[in-house]
Amino acid sequence: MKNILVLCTGNSCRSQMAHGYLNQLATNFATIYSAGIETHGINPGAAAIMKEDGIDITNYTSNRIDDYAAIDFDFIITVCDHAKENCPFIASPNAVRLHHNFYDPSRFIGTKKETHAAFLKARTEIKDFMKAFVDQTF
Repeated sequence: MKNILVLCTGNSCRSQMAHGYLNQLATNFATIYSAGIETHGINPGAAAIMKEDGIDITNYTSNRIDDYAAIDFDFIITVCDHAKENCPFIASPNAVRLHHNFYDPSRFIGTKKETHAAFLKARTEIKDFMKAFVDQTF
């Protein structure tokens, strides 16, 4: 089993969605962790949009990168530029590091319909990326 870390700023939205898809797509190949430089709790919009796609992340926890200091990761995926640029040292010298700055729906302000569309956009980007990653890696 490989260890995969998904890292974002607050471990509330994009990293949690990626965690959910990786749990679904790579469950037989990897143990998935997600963390942030900070913790902001699970974003309700992220939980709702994932539930629409059949993935329940409501019981996930928002964790700090320090929580996983003892784990040797095989892959570290940063899902926002801020996390990539400000991430503290992670002692996984052989980890393959991947980065994609996904659209951040948690910052969107608009109507309920527009907000839903923003979360759907992010979910689609994340799902496509994680599916391609799993298909190419495993």
